[in-house]
Amino acid sequence: MEVLIALVIVAAVAAFVSVPLRRRRGTDDDTSLETELADLEARKQAKYREIRDTELDHASGKLEDDDFARQDAELRADAIEILKRIDELGKRPAPETGDAEPPAAPNP
Repeated sequence: MEVLIALVIVAAVAAFVSVPLRRRRGTDDDTSLETELADLEARKQAKYREIRDTELDHASGKLEDDDFARQDAELRADAIEILKRIDELGKRPAPETGDAEPPAAPNP
């Protein structure tokens, strides 16, 4: 009887310990997709902050008109590439409070 109980305990421990080894390979792909999407979302938000900062610098006179136009165009092009990559991965950018859309360029 004691031998049977010991075998059941050993089998339960072996099953518990081997769970990570028996994981399906498909979960690695899912994890890498989620990781890439999270990275892209973080990059998108950072790019939006850069666009806002550039607009504030221009409005406060720290950036000349031609420098602002060049920098704003580059930042918005980068943001568009990030959004396209998010769409390619099958995720539409979800609207967030306050930061869903890039700020509009001020009228000169």
